[in-house]
Amino acid sequence: MTPSTDSVSQRDGNDHGLAIDFDALRSIDVAAATAQFGHAGYLSLPGLVTPSALVALRKEVERLQQRAKRRDFEMECMGGTPRHMTTLGGIEIAEAAPAIGALYRDPRLVDGIGRAVGLNLQLADDPVERHVLNVLHRPGDTHGLHTDDYPLALVLFLESPTCEAGCGHLEFFDACAAGHASVMAHRAGDAYLLRADKFPHRVRPIHEGCVRTVLNFAYGADSIPMTKTPSASILYS
Repeated sequence: MTPSTDSVSQRDGNDHGLAIDFDALRSIDVAAATAQFGHAGYLSLPGLVTPSALVALRKEVERLQQRAKRRDFEMECMGGTPRHMTTLGGIEIAEAAPAIGALYRDPRLVDGIGRAVGLNLQLADDPVERHVLNVLHRPGDTHGLHTDDYPLALVLFLESPTCEAGCGHLEFFDACAAGHASVMAHRAGDAYLLRADKFPHRVRPIHEGCVRTVLNFAYGADSIPMTKTPSASILYS
């Protein structure tokens, strides 16, 4: 599916130096991927972040964490669910780590993931929410149950817990099947796509000695209307 002119405008080339596995995106079985995403709202992209990109992104994030803010509160607009995490929003990421912003806008990435899920994607118009950093690093840290404003979330794993107790796993719920939850584990270098506005999701609390560090890229879709909430500005501003 080819993005509209608006969806590919204002992207600034492919010179960010982050070796995402674009070949893997191009080789996805589109029919199977779109069917799975349409049914489950989730698509796994294991190993999307290549080893060299993982090293480069971790260096960027190490610098960014000096600017990140600790959050410990309950998000009232999301049913009072907990936020215990360290975050950094898109404006500061764009200023301090332009390579991450360039990757977010890279047409090979945007077009590749849009093709995989059968959506004509658009860059997020909210500079706070378009690319954010989430770090869970203290015992009990969690990103409580929520939905996102933008329909598509691409989550890139830079660090992920390796303990066998299931901490830090993604858990998401099918709004059409009350009580049904899917739980997914990911490793550093993995990524996933989630229909984040439709499927309520959370991250299970992490344990002592575990760290979960992700970049979340948010995209709109020209066929899906958005409902804006204050959650992103509360968590990332």
